[in-house]
Amino acid sequence: MSLCKGHPGEGRDPGRSARRRHLDTGFRRYDKPLKDSLSLVCLLFLLALPARAQELYPSSGRSGETLSVSVLTFQPGTVYWQRFGHNAILVRDRASGEDLAYNYGIFDFSEKNFLLNFARGYMNYRMAVDGLERDLDIYREDGRWVEEQKLNLTPTQRAALSDFLDWNARPENMRYRYDYFLSNCSTRVRDALDRVLGGALRKQLEAILAPISYRYDAVRLISPEFFAGLGMDVALGPDADRPLNLWQDSFVPMQLMGALRQVKVTDADGHEQPLVTSETRLLQSRVPEEPAQPPDWRLPFLAIGLGYAALLLALAWRRRTVATARIGFAVLATAFSLVCGTAGLILAALWGLTQHWSGWHNENLLLLDPLCLLLLPHWVRSAWPRYRPGRSLRRLAAIAGGMAAFSLVLRQLPGCYQGNLAWILLLLPPHAALLLALRLPAAFEEEPVVPPPPEWTPTFRVRRVP
Repeated sequence: MSLCKGHPGEGRDPGRSARRRHLDTGFRRYDKPLKDSLSLVCLLFLLALPARAQELYPSSGRSGETLSVSVLTFQPGTVYWQRFGHNAILVRDRASGEDLAYNYGIFDFSEKNFLLNFARGYMNYRMAVDGLERDLDIYREDGRWVEEQKLNLTPTQRAALSDFLDWNARPENMRYRYDYFLSNCSTRVRDALDRVLGGALRKQLEAILAPISYRYDAVRLISPEFFAGLGMDVALGPDADRPLNLWQDSFVPMQLMGALRQVKVTDADGHEQPLVTSETRLLQSRVPEEPAQPPDWRLPFLAIGLGYAALLLALAWRRRTVATARIGFAVLATAFSLVCGTAGLILAALWGLTQHWSGWHNENLLLLDPLCLLLLPHWVRSAWPRYRPGRSLRRLAAIAGGMAAFSLVLRQLPGCYQGNLAWILLLLPPHAALLLALRLPAAFEEEPVVPPPPEWTPTFRVRRVP
């Protein structure tokens, strides 16, 4: 008996065919009521969609004719957490006389576990609604300029944006997970505008490439705080060096202000019009402007690295005969390994224990190696005049120096583009100097060579028997 589809008459069970006819007849009997029930369910579901949408983004019923919408951009301040600037959406209502500024990126240092959550990358920020004059008083006291950009939105778009912002400002909706590059005060403003523009803002800004990266803007803005700038630069990994488009670069409020000037919208007649219709400087500045570009540390870091390496070699050369040179070498070698090892542990924890994705896969771990901490006991003991480096010290120093040298080779490989050349120029020379110092005959006494014991050769004495 064949069950192939090519032989429809063979392999059939008569009982099975009868049961199928019975089932088909029964199904047709209830076919129409079932279809009517399904249609009723679908209809009720479709009718419930507007109610659900209204529940999520309730409409105030305003037409938007009396509203005007602007973007406020605030100049960076002189305190470290003000260095990145700020922005907000301003909604003016001529009917009520209210001028409300919707601010994202609000945080509170007194919040429970704020610093711990900041270190872990689990930061909950919120939005707040303030009167325009209250915000202007704050920035007037700080001496920071405030720029208003009035937007060319339709009445429907203005009403929809106002309703969304009011919904977002509710206590149950105001908090959000903060990310410095992806979800901050500026990206929230950008996304709210893109929502009412139907995606037109994102579409236009993504088509414009910005010849900069997350690292470029972050280090540029924080660089007036010298040590914060150094920490930011060394902690950022290769993901912060990817080239950006203007949509991504608008995480900086000042960059978003410039980006909005390039956006076009279509009016009712189908003609393209600028999104920004006018700009007004509400407050003038009394503080310095933001840096135009990040500092270039390559030459200063190279000079410092070579100078530190030369000093290590000079002290190592004279350590056997001059006590101050011996102590100085021990102090400099210990300090260098302590800094490298401690910084390496921080970078490893940033990668493995936090949500700060911009610090993951950091190639600076090759330069700031946690293994350097294992060198500390050896460098401390090198202050003793009769200290001799053992094999463990030489091997550890060779591993640390080899990994530091590999960071330079890694830059030549495809797909490796982390902008850490300055740190290579700073840290590679001292690593090489420490490795070379261990090889200098004048620096350390060689371990005495103990000759192997002579092989025992049995001797035989022949006694003559008289």
